[in-house]
Amino acid sequence: MIRKFLKTKARSPIARRCEDDKLTTLRQKYELYYPIAEAQNGTRVTIDGQELVMLASNEYLGLSQHPKVLEAGKAALEKWGSGTMGARSANGGRGFHRELEEELASFLGKESCHVFAAGYLACMASITGFAQRGDIILADKNLHSSLWDGIRLSMAEVERFSHNNPQRLRDLLEQLDPQAPKLLSIEGIYSMEGHIAALPEFVEIAKEFQCFLSLDDAHGIGVLGNQGRGTANYFSLTEEVDIIAGSLSKSLASTGGFVAGDASSIEYLRTHCKQSIFSAAISPSQAACARAALGVMQDEPEWNEKLWSNTKRYKQLLEELELDTWQSETPAVPIVLGDRERAYYFWKHLREKGVFTVISTAPGVPPGKDLVRTAISARHTDEDFERIEAALRYAKKKL
Repeated sequence: MIRKFLKTKARSPIARRCEDDKLTTLRQKYELYYPIAEAQNGTRVTIDGQELVMLASNEYLGLSQHPKVLEAGKAALEKWGSGTMGARSANGGRGFHRELEEELASFLGKESCHVFAAGYLACMASITGFAQRGDIILADKNLHSSLWDGIRLSMAEVERFSHNNPQRLRDLLEQLDPQAPKLLSIEGIYSMEGHIAALPEFVEIAKEFQCFLSLDDAHGIGVLGNQGRGTANYFSLTEEVDIIAGSLSKSLASTGGFVAGDASSIEYLRTHCKQSIFSAAISPSQAACARAALGVMQDEPEWNEKLWSNTKRYKQLLEELELDTWQSETPAVPIVLGDRERAYYFWKHLREKGVFTVISTAPGVPPGKDLVRTAISARHTDEDFERIEAALRYAKKKL
């Protein structure tokens, strides 16, 4: 009788899995992820009352607080309200979506463009919008998670090749059915490694084997090419790349994503891509901020120039400290520590000295490449660099 009154609700296996998950327990214990900033001002954020220099943001050009971007976002909010409350395929399309798409397409050197509610959705769509069951996807082993999700959802067969290695891709293609439709998925800049794609070689191979070339350039836009037009422009190969996908949440100082290509490809995507058909449209202020940032990129080249001068300064410091940057070629700069414990303490010591970074360990990176990810912004000041240098020297000494 007593047992009847004390009986508790039985937990389902999935509920038990959630409650007992060791990785979640470790994440919460060490507070590695999901930090909450109470304030933000330029490159400074305040977390748990401590002001930190942000050294892990993807905001390469530092335009999120540019007066023109802020003004555009406010004006769009007042004119259109907070959102369209619908998918583009139904009731959610507005003139500001078309304006942004036309300007992005022109900027990237493509006929057409489609914007998405998130960069993750756009990069997924750069695969699912075109590949299908019976096709073969050739994928760089170090692709972003969004692309791998797109690959899985496409139901196509997938073949992986060594990171940024055109010869391995060629070797693989020579073994495959020459008649099977093929999509090649690579990134312009690999954000964890800071590597630039060997795009000329990949384009040559794609043409030879008739591969549809999909380029995720989320970290290349604003960074490489004329006025920040990205990796394809940097190599003068825009016409040879079928699809350019990316994010609005990096150099374009907003949130959302895009896929650009020729008109027939983008219309095909709009017909078949679930990430567009069943996803709400981006908000008026999102679109307006991205458009304004796109204008600043073209009218104020000093932001890109400052980004690269800051990057050079930072890499010289890391080289002096003999820290392994995985041969990064871009403002995305990993500091490879080699194992999880070393990476954790290096990250923690930087935090102690007022510098915010992000830790990444296997399986998020290859075994032996556990690292602290850093990224440079055009907004970083001399004062920021003084704190960054002091923190790096302290963390290096503590290794």
